[in-house]
Amino acid sequence: MTQLKVPVSGPTGVGMELKGKKVLVVGLGKSGLAAALFLRQRGAQVTVSDMRSAAALAKEIPALLERGIMVESGGHGLLTFRRQDLIVVSPGVPLDTPELVQVKAFGLTVIGELELAAQFLKGKILAITGSNGKTTTTALTGEILAAAGIETQVGGNIGVPVVELIEKSTDSGWSVLEVSSFQLESTQSFHPQIAVILNITPDHLDRHGTFENYALAKERIFSTQTSSDWLVLNADNSRTAEAAMRSSAQVVWFSLHESVSHGAWIENGEVIFRADADSPIERILPLTAIPLKGAHNVENVLAAVCAARLAGAPANAVRKAIEDFRAVEHRLEYVTTDNGVEYYNDSKATNVDAAAKAIAAFPGCIHLILGGKDKNSNYGDLADLLRKRVKAVYTIGSAAAKIESQIRGIVPIIPCETLDRAVAAARKAARPGDIVLLSPACSSFDQFENYEHRGRVFKELVLDRTNAVTAETGRHGAKA
Repeated sequence: MTQLKVPVSGPTGVGMELKGKKVLVVGLGKSGLAAALFLRQRGAQVTVSDMRSAAALAKEIPALLERGIMVESGGHGLLTFRRQDLIVVSPGVPLDTPELVQVKAFGLTVIGELELAAQFLKGKILAITGSNGKTTTTALTGEILAAAGIETQVGGNIGVPVVELIEKSTDSGWSVLEVSSFQLESTQSFHPQIAVILNITPDHLDRHGTFENYALAKERIFSTQTSSDWLVLNADNSRTAEAAMRSSAQVVWFSLHESVSHGAWIENGEVIFRADADSPIERILPLTAIPLKGAHNVENVLAAVCAARLAGAPANAVRKAIEDFRAVEHRLEYVTTDNGVEYYNDSKATNVDAAAKAIAAFPGCIHLILGGKDKNSNYGDLADLLRKRVKAVYTIGSAAAKIESQIRGIVPIIPCETLDRAVAAARKAARPGDIVLLSPACSSFDQFENYEHRGRVFKELVLDRTNAVTAETGRHGAKA
């Protein structure tokens, strides 16, 4: 079996001196809260500033005050920003926020939670980004490394803030991180030994302004890499493949459609890996052994194979972990079958490309729930798939009118406004053999806390009905 040379250089875990420094954390989401607590533990004088009211932050404020952390709520004060030695910005806070723009003009350092944490993490970093597939690929890669007996912890945009990984990081371990464009755009010295870009398709244009700005934010994942590091790229995605010419790292490819000189591809129904042009081919596993739906998940598997082999996992451990892997929550997650109709929760599909991949995973007969908060997307890009595979679209949220205007005449559209109405309407219309799919192509922030909240509500709506029918059958007996 080919032995790969794993990058040995990594973060020192020493980090910057924080004791006594005045640090402001902007945005009190999950990562902002974790950053504030970490900074305080390291001896910094910490203030947090959030646009939300004190009432909206009622759960967080007492715990912060108890630890000596000052809280500014209901807006940002310029004086608060200017009286700091360092500002740590949460991913959800745009870097063009007026107060941040002004203090950066004065020379004040502004970094994100990812940049902060990376300076203290010990060991090596394997970082994964992309417009779609990040969570699945990160979770799968982490499970492969763990199955191989490699010391591994998983975090980042996948749910565990990176600063919460610092305490358990070791010099010999790997931190497998899902990283978003919001996190990457504020990095400076973040240095993964293995970086993965799954794909780059239009997303978050409401935040980044243009597709090129968004793509360049993604490319920051390899901006500090050297020739001793690895960069895994999707050969089938043109904008992702372009990144190779701007990288100093050793590039490894994956492809659904063609063989590559070094990386992973499909051949005769099998996943193939080759470390480099001079190494023998490794047959990892047949496609039929992959337990995930959709061609996009085969791409995710190919990327995870590359990343895990580069990190030192042997081929047999890679194969076993893939065979045992199950879909992550809210990503083409099977919920139940009710009256012959299958229900799938793909709430994590927060852009058009993700929704397209979900629709393509089924042969047809789909009742599709679309909508939420628009991200300056073009829903007309779904036209061909809708025409071929979708029976009806049920629109929800603030993007509903825009969606209808861009797909009118292609497929029947049922305006529902809310998720509960959409589920009820789809259930009424669906027939045995049909699919009800929540794949919104939008963010969730108009009606829900986040995509996880939206997905949980969808599952509750579906399962409450299923449980009620089961209970009714149990009381009265099945019909003859």
